[in-house]
Amino acid sequence: MPVTMEAERTLHGEELTQLGEIAAQLRVDAIRCSTKAGSGHPTSSLSAADLLAVLISRHLRYDWGDPRSRANDHLIFSKGHASPLLYAVFKAVGVITDQELVETYRQFGSRLQGHPTPALPWVDVATGSLGQGLPVGVGIALAGRYLDHLPFRVWALCGDSEMAEGSIWEALDKAGHYGLHNLTAIVDVNRLGQRGPTELEWDLDTYRRRVEAFGCQALVVDGHDLVAIDEALGRARQATGPTVVLARTVKGKGVPEIENQPGWHGKQLEPEMAERAVEALGGVRQLRVTTPPPQPAPPAGTPTSQPPVLPRYDRGAKVATRNAYGEALRALGSRPDVVVLDGEVSDSTRADRFASAYPDRYFEMFISEQQMVAAAVGLQVRGYRPFASTFAAFFSRAYDFVRMAAVSQADIALSGSHAGVEIGADGPSQMGLEDLAAMRAVQGSTVLYPSDAVSCAALVAQMPDRKGVNYLRTTRGKYPVLYDNDDAFPVGGSKLLRGGGDDHVALIGAGVTVHNCLAAADELAREGINARVIDLYSVKPLDRERLLDAVRDTGGRLVVVEDHHPEGGLGSAVLESLADLAEPVRVAHLAVRGLPTSGTPDELMDQAGIGVSAVIAAARAAVAPRD
Repeated sequence: MPVTMEAERTLHGEELTQLGEIAAQLRVDAIRCSTKAGSGHPTSSLSAADLLAVLISRHLRYDWGDPRSRANDHLIFSKGHASPLLYAVFKAVGVITDQELVETYRQFGSRLQGHPTPALPWVDVATGSLGQGLPVGVGIALAGRYLDHLPFRVWALCGDSEMAEGSIWEALDKAGHYGLHNLTAIVDVNRLGQRGPTELEWDLDTYRRRVEAFGCQALVVDGHDLVAIDEALGRARQATGPTVVLARTVKGKGVPEIENQPGWHGKQLEPEMAERAVEALGGVRQLRVTTPPPQPAPPAGTPTSQPPVLPRYDRGAKVATRNAYGEALRALGSRPDVVVLDGEVSDSTRADRFASAYPDRYFEMFISEQQMVAAAVGLQVRGYRPFASTFAAFFSRAYDFVRMAAVSQADIALSGSHAGVEIGADGPSQMGLEDLAAMRAVQGSTVLYPSDAVSCAALVAQMPDRKGVNYLRTTRGKYPVLYDNDDAFPVGGSKLLRGGGDDHVALIGAGVTVHNCLAAADELAREGINARVIDLYSVKPLDRERLLDAVRDTGGRLVVVEDHHPEGGLGSAVLESLADLAEPVRVAHLAVRGLPTSGTPDELMDQAGIGVSAVIAAARAAVAPRD
């Protein structure tokens, strides 16, 4: 049976009047700032104003003077386009001024951007790409329940349009699976999306049944009945599992000219209409809301942390870099801030090494890559250093979450295994051949591709302390260890494996192709061709100085070899790095240009033109005299 909240009128007289006044102020301020800006989403803000008035006045426990307090609740606007409402809330609680709200919203240089970002200290993550806020909230709630053991609550305001996003249901599924009683989603069911009615419009019963099917409590309310809202939010705080408040609202509520009218999404009210609306709502107010204080939390202790003891490998031993990733990850478990997530392939990514040693800090996201990345972003909000791993190919499913992680200025580590044609017989559906390009394109990202176990472990050890999105590509097959255990592998560096000052050509690879370059160099040496071999384990940032040395010493003869499509990967990085050189540079770029099939790694690399014989042929051509 549906759980429908009926107003029992527990709020009385003056309290109810005050809440109505706060809701009216939120509406007025959402109209004022968007009209002054000449853009924005006021109607999406008006529909949820009553919900936020009750939440901030009676249920959100937050110290606005200390936004980093461990005890604070978290408020996430999953429907980030309703930023006029969020910023009106910030004015109401006194952390921004009326002038900043009205005069700077959406203006160049303002921290009140069109969609919320952590430029504001009260915003945990950037939202605006729909379907992301609630999944991130799941990660924050996981931290609260399983790691911090604190009574804070996560409140996520969702729009009904984004309920069509699969990521929302991934989030509810994992919230139900993990019993996140500290998570409440408030869905503003205002019936109208950007171009017209939403899929379900006001079919609250279907929403309810879907929510309950994912193991969450559903509370159906009139989203403009302040008493019913208050009772629903109160019940959510007492829940034993995740709660979804399904609030039936009217888009544009409070402005009769546009209430429940299509064609108003993302449009500001023109000045004359805005003036009429503000007057009808009772005019401009400067009310101040005092939110309930957070529950006392014990001070954060100083957890004992032992320096990680990284695995050690013998030179020449054959070890897959994915194995080194898992073993290094287990070593990093000595740091209590390191947590790990995986997408039900941990026995392949080798994240299961960490899971076995530290099960309390491992979260299985199953085949829900969007939720996996989102949960990592949520966990880092609470100060943890998350690693998330799956096959390189499958990060493409979560790419928008990776992109938005950068907008959120999130610090996360990602590992993609089973990359390139090297994986062999599984075929092209499993071969990540686009991941380097995708991850390089992420703002502020770091992209690493080690060639052996020693370099892999050393790079993994650096990832928890690096800012932004950090991506490590690992290899399925076992290849010889090339380096000594105490060698250094700074991010932005590279390694010179063969060569001196009189080389004829430079062979440049990363990951598996480094081994092909070494084998090719040995054969070329027998022919009298001196081939320099460079391991560009840091794809972004790139070691430009090493490349400049190679250009100078070889007369500009370079062969770049990558197990990746030609667009945007290692070759592109090299060419971009050298684009401003005045001297001529001849770059032969070997990459996977056709559609792979099944086969052995050697067969597939030869077919793709990145095997040893192809490298040898390219080097010969590079040093051959030209007419």
